[in-house]
Amino acid sequence: MNPLNNQQQTDNDEKKNGSFFERFSSKVAHATGSQWAFFIALLAIIIWGITGPVFGYSDTWQLVINTGTTIITFLMVFVIQKSQNKDSKSVQLKLNELIAANKLASNRLIVVEDLTEEELDTLHNYYCRLAEETKKRMDMKESHSVEEAIENTDEKLSAI
Repeated sequence: MNPLNNQQQTDNDEKKNGSFFERFSSKVAHATGSQWAFFIALLAIIIWGITGPVFGYSDTWQLVINTGTTIITFLMVFVIQKSQNKDSKSVQLKLNELIAANKLASNRLIVVEDLTEEELDTLHNYYCRLAEETKKRMDMKESHSVEEAIENTDEKLSAI
């Protein structure tokens, strides 16, 4: 076997599967967001509360729950942030694709996440005014028709 091919395969597998922390944080965020995680945490608190009289509500008994929750919270901050960063980047890329694909959309918005707070406020005010003008000109309870959607799709397909 060629060692270079093995290295390339390893590199491809890492790119496909992501780093260990990325896979780990994704699984942990998914698991901790489930109803089972909530019920396990609730059960732990109930057990801790029930054991209070057994341990005489001692400082050690209180320290167990305080230390446990502090450690879990501290670690979860990083795991959840990693997962949120990936989700945010994915959504941003999807929006960028929609902006880039739409002939009428402003390509300046593709890098809107890099703008300053002041620049974002300016854009926000612009779109608020645009929404107000739209409200004045049409009934906001109306939706696009199926025919309009088909027409838009036909226009996109003919542009390709």
